Amino acid sequence: MNKIDTVVQAQSPNSSEGESNLSHRRSRWNSHLGDNTLKAVVRDANCFVHQSVSSPCMSAIKKAEGIWLEDQDGRRYMDFHGNNVHHIGYGHPELKAAITKQMDELPFAPRRFCCDVATELAEKIADIAPGDLSKILFTTGGSDAVETALKIARIATGRFKTLSFWDSFHGAGFGASSIGGEQLFRMGHIGPLLAGTEHVPSFDAYRNPFGINHTRETPRDEDVGDIVANLIRFTLEKEGDIAAVIAEPNRAVPYIPPKGFWKKVRAACNDAGALLIFDEIPTGLGKTGQMFACDHDDVVPDILVLGKALGGGILPIAATICRPHLDVCGDYAVGHYTHEKNPVTCRTALTTIEIIEREGLVENAANVGAWALERLNDMMDRHACIGDVRGRGYLMGIDLVKDRGTKAPATDLAEEVFYRCLEGGLSFKISMGSVLSLYPSLVTSKAQMEQALHTIEKAIDAATS
Repeated sequence: MNKIDTVVQAQSPNSSEGESNLSHRRSRWNSHLGDNTLKAVVRDANCFVHQSVSSPCMSAIKKAEGIWLEDQDGRRYMDFHGNNVHHIGYGHPELKAAITKQMDELPFAPRRFCCDVATELAEKIADIAPGDLSKILFTTGGSDAVETALKIARIATGRFKTLSFWDSFHGAGFGASSIGGEQLFRMGHIGPLLAGTEHVPSFDAYRNPFGINHTRETPRDEDVGDIVANLIRFTLEKEGDIAAVIAEPNRAVPYIPPKGFWKKVRAACNDAGALLIFDEIPTGLGKTGQMFACDHDDVVPDILVLGKALGGGILPIAATICRPHLDVCGDYAVGHYTHEKNPVTCRTALTTIEIIEREGLVENAANVGAWALERLNDMMDRHACIGDVRGRGYLMGIDLVKDRGTKAPATDLAEEVFYRCLEGGLSFKISMGSVLSLYPSLVTSKAQMEQALHTIEKAIDAATS
């Protein structure tokens, strides 16, 4: 290995967003794929730019329906990842019918022309959003919606700096990557990124940089939360000119905020004249057992960002939602997207919200999710390799460790369990190298949840025996 190779290897980003697609386990997995699926994967890899945790792909999908994915050889998987877009399940019949009808009636509305369905969607979002959040801009993706929020914050405050968490994710655009805290999206030749994007450690208590030993038996999450909240206040005061604090109110890894944490941050923002922006792209619309994750903490941000599930698992649409006093951008073009008020994507989002409400999917996520968390704690009692379990609603994580005392992440074991679960018909995501992150569709039943957790435990048993 030459000197340049050594430098590149030393600068490789930490694992954060998934399993490696270059490991020997991926090669072993490929040998189990059917002929049609493998051919499709190879063809895909020949077409697309390769990137970490994305391409080469691990399978080729022919069908997506409900909570299920089916590959090109008929192999079926329960999808407990879904990029958090499949809240209502894939291919919901009512949603497909609504999209078809809308395409027949009005397929497109050019910018600067309004249409009723876009207005109806904006009114519906304002109706369900926390507090007085009611002024809205639509975009075609979450990253764009986040950057729209940043522009509004700059205009409203006359400042440009932001404060966010290390290891957070807010999108893949340059602005979104700048405020994000994952090495995978920001280090090396990707920069330089936006100036003034300050970061602090997150409220994750299980592994924290403060030397506080948090365990299930001796919880110290509120102690860690107090330190982080004080650090945010300290940074806001020292910088003096931060436009906004931006964060996921419930980190999708998941990390659960300590009780009272966001109220302290809200107060610190108020005192410093900074806005509070909540990124609810993965957690909004019921994922955590409340319509919005911030509802758990009874804190209303100045701006809230939605995406992913808003498109019903079919079409891309996202939203930036502001309090009325932030409607101050009339002299600027902060969004101005071609498909900003596309009637088809707006109908998709409006119908998705209606389905979530009518079918009681938020309540299902709360009830079955609470049961599942108890089941995960029982699993932890039986397996020393599980260092921590945490979650809210249908956002759950199983943190695998080499040793509970040191909390050293068991990244190798996590990947082994992942592929064994794939073989057992269950797909999910690995986060932060060692967290089996479960993001099931909100239509997932208790019986299906039990089947998935049984598959995981069986995989852990086999990988550790």
